[in-house]
Amino acid sequence: MSAIKIVADENIPALDPLFGQLGQIYRLPGRSMSADQLVDADVLLVRSVTQVNRDLLQGSQVKFVGTATIGTDHVDETALADLGIQFASAPGCNADAVTEYVLSVLLHLADEQSFSIFDKTVGIVGVGNVGSRLAARLQALGVKTLLCDPPRVDQDPTISDQFMSLTHLLNQADIVTLHTPLTHQHLHPTHHLLNANNLPFLKPNAILINAGRGPVIDNEALLSFTEDRPDVTLVLDVWEKEPEVNRQLASHVRIATPHIAGYSLEGKIRGTWMLYQAYCAFTDRSPLLRFEDLLPKAEVTSMTLSETASLLPPVKLLYDPYHDDRAFRATLVSDTVEQRRLFDLLRKTYPVRREFSALKLNLSDHQLAHFKALGFSVSET
Repeated sequence: MSAIKIVADENIPALDPLFGQLGQIYRLPGRSMSADQLVDADVLLVRSVTQVNRDLLQGSQVKFVGTATIGTDHVDETALADLGIQFASAPGCNADAVTEYVLSVLLHLADEQSFSIFDKTVGIVGVGNVGSRLAARLQALGVKTLLCDPPRVDQDPTISDQFMSLTHLLNQADIVTLHTPLTHQHLHPTHHLLNANNLPFLKPNAILINAGRGPVIDNEALLSFTEDRPDVTLVLDVWEKEPEVNRQLASHVRIATPHIAGYSLEGKIRGTWMLYQAYCAFTDRSPLLRFEDLLPKAEVTSMTLSETASLLPPVKLLYDPYHDDRAFRATLVSDTVEQRRLFDLLRKTYPVRREFSALKLNLSDHQLAHFKALGFSVSET
């Protein structure tokens, strides 16, 4: 039997240990994949930058498509089903990474703006893989959270008292963070969910974070809004027309990053591993590798904190969003073609970032609960 041909986005990690044993891997730039490159492929592995549709796959011999991402709005699942192609995604693969991006942003802003997150109310819009984990960590910390997710309430009306409308959330939350998928034709579409009509409902001095999908916020409306409301702090990891970014909007954003909230090493490798598991199930074979087998040892594995240490130092050791902000702003050149190229280059060459669980903290008893709630491994000194 001849080896299968696997076409994969060149930026998907851990391809060789996971899929190299199964066939021949051909790596391609994800954003420019074309139908003629897939004619004799058996497996296609992508990320969110590849539009997977009938035009891409018609006439190919592809039998399995996997996206190493939580979101699937770049995949025409109906077309895949019509073509008899098995599809798999990686729900939750980088949910912890996105959660920790938001927590890091909040702790950095708290330090910068001299507030305590324990005094704030955080509104979470979209309570799926990411939103639910963020809510759990914030609630474990003792931070008040408000939740908005109409599709979940539709599925289970008995939980309606745990959720509120978007308007009420915007009116009440000090911090609003968005974690919805991008949907257009749906009972509750999220395209331009935040727009000129409801952005003004944000409280004075609110913080607005989007680490979900760029078009969930109408970026033109957001630019107009923020010019009138400079009191609102913006944190954007995703952009409506990325890899092209509205430079004028970016100039009003306090922390701007190039769609890397989920780019922890664990998150990226977990996505590939989940596709490997799905392909093994599809072909009725037993997986030969565990997720833990794929992770290298972290450069820093433990840290001892004094009794007076704040929450920020270990978080900052693992992830400082301002590093990404500075690198990103340096790419926002006036030449649109070059800007798009640099956006993708930042993501392709993204440095290793570990999740909180990779670091064991040695600290006093009264600090254990908070750092454990954040997601760190903890040990009492």
